[in-house]
Amino acid sequence: MDHIRIVGGRLIDPSSGIDAPRDVLLADGVVSAVEKPGKLPAPGQGDRTVDASGRWVVPGLVDMHVHLREPGDEHKEDIASGLGAAVKGGFSSVCAMPNTDPVNDTRAVTEMIRRKAERLGLARLYPVAAITRALAGKELTEMGDLTDAGAVAFSDDGRCVSGSGTMRCALEYALSFGTVIIQHAQDPDLSAGGLTHEGPLGTRLGMGGWPSAAEEVIVARDIVLARLTGSRYHVAHVSCAGTVGMLRQAKAEGLPVSSEVTVNHLLLTDADTAGYDTLTKVSPPFRTAGDRQALLDGLREGVIDAVVTDHAPHALLDKEGDYRSASFGISGLDTSVSLMLGLVESGDLTPMQMIRAMSTAPARVLGLPAGTLSVGAAGDVTVIDPADPHVIDPKTFVSKGKNTPFAGRRVPGRAVMTIVAGRVVFERQG
Repeated sequence: MDHIRIVGGRLIDPSSGIDAPRDVLLADGVVSAVEKPGKLPAPGQGDRTVDASGRWVVPGLVDMHVHLREPGDEHKEDIASGLGAAVKGGFSSVCAMPNTDPVNDTRAVTEMIRRKAERLGLARLYPVAAITRALAGKELTEMGDLTDAGAVAFSDDGRCVSGSGTMRCALEYALSFGTVIIQHAQDPDLSAGGLTHEGPLGTRLGMGGWPSAAEEVIVARDIVLARLTGSRYHVAHVSCAGTVGMLRQAKAEGLPVSSEVTVNHLLLTDADTAGYDTLTKVSPPFRTAGDRQALLDGLREGVIDAVVTDHAPHALLDKEGDYRSASFGISGLDTSVSLMLGLVESGDLTPMQMIRAMSTAPARVLGLPAGTLSVGAAGDVTVIDPADPHVIDPKTFVSKGKNTPFAGRRVPGRAVMTIVAGRVVFERQG
């Protein structure tokens, strides 16, 4: 296998705390050397040299929460288009949620997803299997069998495991198999009929209110169950200040809890739904400016571990019509790095905080062989140009889903190269 030399770049590796000029050598699919500029071994015949001057060289990005729609809704997205969008967006690894049709609640579906991704040779795909059969919240799936088939975590994402007994059993079984439970925290009674954040603006809009309490009561209960069982527990797409406060306290207590926030919730608030734009309809809804600030603060502190896209591609018809009937979700794999660079440009995050949340932390939460550029690690690398300003245009998306409220937004930069196992799988031309 030819070697790849990445020279002249700014290495940002949260796993080692390095933020400095470094050259990186990839050989036989792994990181072979990381040296100060000019210290790599002389190039051999067939070696490729990548000039990363003015660019960031970071561990391959990890998105631990995407919806690839296959099997069942391939008109919205399929594994090929989703992984193509992932590598264009800078992601070397993604975790696919199980709310497909059929649901990923059996070994057969898990293995099909893995095999197809392996044949494509783009980003690494790690399946997240369902906690309960058919996402019905009743009967647990065969977690041991699914873990053996390649599932890296369990979630009923899109639906909450609202039964306390079921959730306790899920946590206990997950502990025995060394895996993690990812909760879609949404009390179905409190959120029933909700479309936007419950507050003065939602009342003026005349749409059903979805209170922060619908998230908070589930997280509060689940933290108690995590304490009882000792099992690892992860909160998907945190949206409100109350949840951040509970997670802060749980982490201070030393409980094995973690969480994620979407790029979208770091950027938008309920005020962005005021125009009834169906592209802003998400689950959970965008909340107040105070909640958004709490999410940013929690991410900076490490209370919130990971940033995810919650990539939810839809066909055009799914987002047409009125707000009430439109589907929830935003297509995010093509745009998330660019949008996050905007938060770095504004001073809300440091480059190290951004990369930690998008690579090292999600890899650690799920125990994936990713998130580091230490010698001997997998040769998964993302090269980012932080100074490549452009305007987001859904027509350029690789994803089939063009549903984004960020069309027309000017962003400061983007991923320009993605390398998986020492092989370039995406390179921006021009």
